[in-house]
Amino acid sequence: MAVVLTKSSWCDVLKVALVSLRRSKVKNGLWCRYFGQPVPKTHPHLLKEGQVTPGITEDEYRRRRIALFRNALQQRKSGAPKDMIFIFPSASKVFMSYDIPYTFRQNTEFLYLCGFLEPDSLLLIFNNPNDGNPYADPKSVLFVPPKNPERELWDGPCSGVEGTLSFTGIDAAYTVDELESFLYEYKKNHSRYTVWYNFNKPVQKKIHDRFLTRFIQESRNCNFEITDKLVQNLRLIKSEDEIELMKNSVDIASESLVKVMEFSQPGINESMLVAKMDYECRTRGAQYLAYPPVVAGGNRANTVHYVNNNQIVNDGELVLMDAGCELHGYTSDLTRTWPVSGTFSKVQREVYNAVLRCQELCLKMCRKSLSLDDIYTEMLAILGCELKALGLIESSLSGSKLMATARKFCPHHVGHYLGMDVHDTPSVSRRIRLEPGMIVTIEPGIYIPETNMMVPAEFRGIGIRIEDNVLITNSSPVILSSNCPKRVEDIEDIMNSKRY
Repeated sequence: MAVVLTKSSWCDVLKVALVSLRRSKVKNGLWCRYFGQPVPKTHPHLLKEGQVTPGITEDEYRRRRIALFRNALQQRKSGAPKDMIFIFPSASKVFMSYDIPYTFRQNTEFLYLCGFLEPDSLLLIFNNPNDGNPYADPKSVLFVPPKNPERELWDGPCSGVEGTLSFTGIDAAYTVDELESFLYEYKKNHSRYTVWYNFNKPVQKKIHDRFLTRFIQESRNCNFEITDKLVQNLRLIKSEDEIELMKNSVDIASESLVKVMEFSQPGINESMLVAKMDYECRTRGAQYLAYPPVVAGGNRANTVHYVNNNQIVNDGELVLMDAGCELHGYTSDLTRTWPVSGTFSKVQREVYNAVLRCQELCLKMCRKSLSLDDIYTEMLAILGCELKALGLIESSLSGSKLMATARKFCPHHVGHYLGMDVHDTPSVSRRIRLEPGMIVTIEPGIYIPETNMMVPAEFRGIGIRIEDNVLITNSSPVILSSNCPKRVEDIEDIMNSKRY
């Protein structure tokens, strides 16, 4: 059914829709049929009343939408319209073969702003024209898939309009089929406005082609802005609830990595270590691994993003594992390197301790007066000194030449922002100063491929990286992954007192 809204009826329709749902009565035994995601009534072991997703409340999602809107108003260029509409599509299912979908993961921006987990949906945030105050709190509307008993027989329940309204705290909800009429009324009631939408890289091609292309084409005399940086600047600073979820995610990954160390032994296949990490994370409550892990034995550790994970780790080799998990939308990202036989060789120990000393100095620099780029510069200087001490580079090198040489042994940055995505908020520069509430990784490494004939033979084939997750505070940094051992003695103790 098409929605026809006059300018004077916007507020009333939004309020009536919400009140109508709250007055509706659903028998307790039927709640599970009305939701396409966990809610407090169906999953009390995961969510408390008032939470939309585990750990995150309706109020927090609402505050995020308001902050987004107000930040956009503050950044508004002179002469730009005060009326604004934000468009955030959800992700779609992606299929690996006919009728067989990949594991669904919600679009991060959409999830951050409303917590709705179903595919093929869309969130609109806009001024209410009846308020007469462009700075008043914006209205938010979700467009969701309609309930379809035949489809739900195969895919499970979806929330539909009423279910969506009952737990999201959103102002109004309609089916996706009603989006065209809604946008038509919006255009009719606004002469000029700013459209915030990533139209150059549409997340949801089906909705983009069906509804949004035409809306953009017909939005004459309007401004167009991209949402990436606006949303990511909000996501960069974590709330207390987000920090708690991040701590839990990192704890799960830390405990799981220890179990993988205990499980490893000479002759093991890298794929078995992947499976062990996945198993341990899931049994502790994580939904899945946060990314395809790196599990690299021996010389393969010198391929920074090695993910084939299909070789045998031989006696005497190191294994480098870069892995993390996702817990209710929040990720962890750790790296540990250990001897599969249980004991570091003399040379392995020397290189490992060089990386560890560098990492510990970099961790101390995670303070609000410095940036990740500042720490990266220091990392190269420290690694350069360590490489000299190891006899791997000329002792006379200094300044820019020393830094350039160190970069050959560690070709990646010292770290990145971490949060809902592994490489979180990528549009935010690593040049900005760290602030309390940010979470970053610190991950120096030394990589010496077998083909590097400029170093003594006993060093060739060694690749080592150590990565921790760090919360920036007003005082000292908090190492969230401190429960995951990284001292040589602690790792050897784990390896030599294995519990299967």
